[in-house]
Amino acid sequence: MRSSPLPRMSRRGRVTIGVLIGVFVLFTLLGWGVNAWTDWLWFDEVRYTQVFTGVLATRLLLFLVVGVGMALVIAGNLWLAYRVRPRMRPHSAEQATLERYRMLLSPRLGTWIALVSAVVGLFAGLSAQTRWSQWLLFRNGGDFGVKDPEFGVDVGFYVFQLPFWRYVLGVGFTAVVLALLGALAVHYVFGGVRLQGVGDRMTNAARAHLSSLVAVFVLLKAVAYVLDRRAMLLEYNEGTKLYGAGYADVNALLPAKEILAWISILVALAIIVFSNAVMRNLVWPGISLALLGVSAVAIGGIYPWAVQTFEVKPSARDKEARYIERSIAATRSAFSLEGTKTTGYAASNLVPPASLATDTSVVPNVRLLDPQLVSETYTQLQQVRGFYDFGSKLDIDRYSVKEKTSDYVVGVREINYGELTDQQSNWINRHTVYTHGYGLVAAPANQVVCGGQPFFVSGFLGEKAQEACSAPSEEIPAQQPRIYYGERMEADDYAIVGQDGDRNVEFDRPTQTGGEQYYTYSGEGGVKIGSFPRRLLYSIKEQEPNFLLSEAVNENSKLLYVRNPRDRVEKVAPFLTLDGDPYPAVVNGRVLWIIDGYTTAATYPYADRVNLQAETADELTGRGTFQLARENVNYIRNSVKATVDAYDGTVKLYSYDDTDPVLKAWNKAFGGDLVLPKGDIPAELAAHFRYPADLFKVQRNLLTKFHVTDPGDFYSGQDFWQVPNVPDAPDSGQRQPPYYLFTQFPGQEGPRFQLTSAVTPNGRQNLAALVSGSYVDGQPRLEVLELPDQTRISGPTQVHQQMTNNGDIRQQLNLLSSNQAQVQYGNLLSLPFADGMLYVEPVYVKSSSQDAYPLLQKVLLSYGDGGSYVVLANNLGDGIKQLVEQGKQAGSGNPPPSNDDDNNPPPSGGDNNTPPPLTGELADAAGKVQSAIAEVKAAQASGDFERYGRALKALDEAMTAFQQAQAAAKGSAAPAGSASPSAPASPAPSVSPSG
Repeated sequence: MRSSPLPRMSRRGRVTIGVLIGVFVLFTLLGWGVNAWTDWLWFDEVRYTQVFTGVLATRLLLFLVVGVGMALVIAGNLWLAYRVRPRMRPHSAEQATLERYRMLLSPRLGTWIALVSAVVGLFAGLSAQTRWSQWLLFRNGGDFGVKDPEFGVDVGFYVFQLPFWRYVLGVGFTAVVLALLGALAVHYVFGGVRLQGVGDRMTNAARAHLSSLVAVFVLLKAVAYVLDRRAMLLEYNEGTKLYGAGYADVNALLPAKEILAWISILVALAIIVFSNAVMRNLVWPGISLALLGVSAVAIGGIYPWAVQTFEVKPSARDKEARYIERSIAATRSAFSLEGTKTTGYAASNLVPPASLATDTSVVPNVRLLDPQLVSETYTQLQQVRGFYDFGSKLDIDRYSVKEKTSDYVVGVREINYGELTDQQSNWINRHTVYTHGYGLVAAPANQVVCGGQPFFVSGFLGEKAQEACSAPSEEIPAQQPRIYYGERMEADDYAIVGQDGDRNVEFDRPTQTGGEQYYTYSGEGGVKIGSFPRRLLYSIKEQEPNFLLSEAVNENSKLLYVRNPRDRVEKVAPFLTLDGDPYPAVVNGRVLWIIDGYTTAATYPYADRVNLQAETADELTGRGTFQLARENVNYIRNSVKATVDAYDGTVKLYSYDDTDPVLKAWNKAFGGDLVLPKGDIPAELAAHFRYPADLFKVQRNLLTKFHVTDPGDFYSGQDFWQVPNVPDAPDSGQRQPPYYLFTQFPGQEGPRFQLTSAVTPNGRQNLAALVSGSYVDGQPRLEVLELPDQTRISGPTQVHQQMTNNGDIRQQLNLLSSNQAQVQYGNLLSLPFADGMLYVEPVYVKSSSQDAYPLLQKVLLSYGDGGSYVVLANNLGDGIKQLVEQGKQAGSGNPPPSNDDDNNPPPSGGDNNTPPPLTGELADAAGKVQSAIAEVKAAQASGDFERYGRALKALDEAMTAFQQAQAAAKGSAAPAGSASPSAPASPAPSVSPSG
């Protein structure tokens, strides 16, 4: 009997290894089982089990089909290689060395083949199950009704079919390569392929087997060339800096791919024929493969390069015009830019009109509260307990109160588990006592009281407000104000609710008498964990024995988890890309979180491709808004409006774009009723929908280039725009965030709640256009107010610098920041008004003392080109009056009372007579003023803000010296035409309600 070449393991060793493997498998399967079971219970709670079963079934199907298929291909080829092994092998040192491996493999060859095939199949199946979304779209996708401009193929093929076909092709290549390598190894070990000895180096059977695999590989390459022809419409064109096939691709590379596909088929046939039927050697098959490689380099590489270099580059503007036009049209269609309404806006009025003081559509609705800055104010004034929190940024919404619609700054008073004290943070308190927040707190965005505080109108902890600076009663009442689901919730912030008996243990809110009120959750949400199996299940999941040991968990207990609204919607609809800024609203007496959901694709032919994370990043990213994932897309639709009830966690998905083919495919994949139709949206809920911020950022950024529709102008890039940086921190490199306003722009029939952003010419800082997004009759609308190319109107960064560097304003700002206080600037709003531009920027002051919060103390206003008419007022009303007064003075022939670059120092008299010649010290002072004005003009033209600030300061000093000399010469006070727009104010004056 032939002995085994390896020593046998002892029985004890085999038992030990078996036990270790069994324990590992047990715990692995236990973890998977617990997660799957608890996921099912969660999906059953939210009534979206079709998502759980649909995704799970699809993953299992792909795992089994691809895994088993790959394993069978590998196993079949390994077995075939062994089956056709030569019975007699010539004697050689090589064969003698391989004999020991043959002795090892032969007794259990079937086991070895099964093991290798199973490992390969396992990894292939694991990879395949991650492609569940591609498969579901492949199965359920339809037509877009739009054909690509080159082949006339419906866009649905590129979005739904092409990605999965390319994956299948990749699986085919992998299977053939692994089978070829495995078969070659088996042939070598068992003598079918030899490196030494006399005779042929390869048996006929081995040659037929291996050459057939090579031929299949080459045939797959032919299929790849065919798919590459379609995929060329998705590739980046270096010549045009756009996506989609260009002139050289269409006229050189496209026919080259077709030729290479036919050559590949011929090479595959040549390999089979010459290897097995004619010459029965590998010389001609090798030559065929070499010719294929040479053809690929020459036809697919050198020829297109030559066309691009010698034909396209010398006249790229004309050659690429047709393909640039394709990219422009596709991008505007894929990102919903084709319906953008562009209106010219001359902005020729540089003088504040008198109508500013009587306006009822723009000025009364100017938003003064900055949702980022006043978050600290909300927290300090409405916190009541240290563990309540409003987050680092609040939200903007609009409500109709007392038959008047206005925008409000809203925030939810949530539990912040990170702020619990050590005593409060034990397991009982954290998960059974401190379970929820309370109330949606709102304040009108255009009104401040009590020295700069918001005027709170809702979210009170009692029946009536306790502060004199708040409304006497709830103006936005919520019948159920408790917040169990919110943005402050982390993954491990679960709550156990439901008590045995009448005793309430959940902290609800403080009472007016100084006590505390407790509550018991009565909502429908939550997973029941009253039974022992459920408690054991979640004890294993959370690795927490208190689920079994604590008396706080009883037969009526429910477990609330996945409590962040964004995470909740993402789990229910994993195919959606969610906006980074969910916002709360009171709808029919309940607090709902509203989240915008996007359907996306990355294979829309000729459309420009953007990275969502990069395109949506700005100053607020990570500070109150979630950062989007690094997802490259070239198609996006705001197809879904999702809501999450802040009390019971109910999730609803509403279709907002019934025409979106991607949403139709996903809805069909999950039974057809996953997303509710648009007609089911309650009217009160629809009244709170707003244009989504992240979609607007993507569209705005694309419009900086794709507002140009002429191919020649697009190629030159001279009319491109850019998004300005944050006005008060231009060197930070962060983009200015868009801002929500309830206002009326030129051409609009009335005030709208719209998202707005200013853009500037590429490489310059003057204003180029205003982009706004809003809903009109339930449909999204993008609008652009485009200024003339040579406009004098300054952009946001310039305006901020001009306003804050004004000499007198600089002094007042320095007073505000004295005594250990910090000046903070709110949103700089760009408002078109009366054929001119009105800029408004609130000024906050925050003391350096502990627990200090920002208070709105001043308002900066500018009209015209940004520097001629500037005021710093105590409130918006006073500022408007001062601007109007400056406009009247300009109309009467007097220069505006500001440091205007285009005006000389004001004369001593109030009439229009020619002033007498100046002499002595007065003439010297006037000369210094003239020199200072010249330096201001030069600094402004240079674009150097530091120099501009120094020049303004020098001008202010020269003006002061001139006024002193004038007073000394005439024995009178300084003239009325002072360079100061307003008298210096006290460091912290109170600001009265405005608007």
